[in-house]
Amino acid sequence: MYALLALALHSAPTAQAQDTIDIGVLRNDDIAVVQEMLYPKLDRTEVGVHLGIMPFDAYLVTPNLQFSFNKHMQESLSFSLVAGGGYGLKSATYKELESPTFGAAPYAYRYLGSVLAGVEWGPVYAKMNLDGAHVVHFDVYLAGRVGVTVQDSVIPVNEGSIGIAPTVSPGIGARFWTNDNMTFRLELRDDVAIERRSITDTWHVKQNVNVSAGLTFFSQKAGR
Repeated sequence: MYALLALALHSAPTAQAQDTIDIGVLRNDDIAVVQEMLYPKLDRTEVGVHLGIMPFDAYLVTPNLQFSFNKHMQESLSFSLVAGGGYGLKSATYKELESPTFGAAPYAYRYLGSVLAGVEWGPVYAKMNLDGAHVVHFDVYLAGRVGVTVQDSVIPVNEGSIGIAPTVSPGIGARFWTNDNMTFRLELRDDVAIERRSITDTWHVKQNVNVSAGLTFFSQKAGR
């Protein structure tokens, strides 16, 4: 019996490793298929609501509410409109300076509202694995907007305390998709406002750096 088994093993063909197949170099359009987006933005509109804070002003802390609108003309390019309002609250530093100990209230302007329009360019679309169980789709974008900011003097004046300042607003942000029609969105933007201060009758450049987080909602995909 052992002799027969040995003979059978000896006569069996030896398994050969499969040769490597060279498929050549992938073309750009081949790569696009591999990286197909699960959540496309092309030809869709996006509206959102966001809570913000301006934490880097030494004299004022400014909670605010922002509303956004995007029209996605390409996967990586969209028209962007952002409008919002808030109120600058005196910081601990401001209160200390205006106290009887120092008696020197800083001449600061608080944010009341703004309207900005421009474009968003999102060159990055990626996926992130969480705990090996969930895949999060996200994009990263750069924003360039211009518009106006409405501000008010913290120190009361008889007239002319409210000013409308031309504004340039660069920013960077990211969307994290929760499903096909909704994202969680983060944005950091710097509203650079050129304002005229009525008390001193001079022009100043003021930076309102705003950090915001909110939800955005997409229209249905084309053809659905």
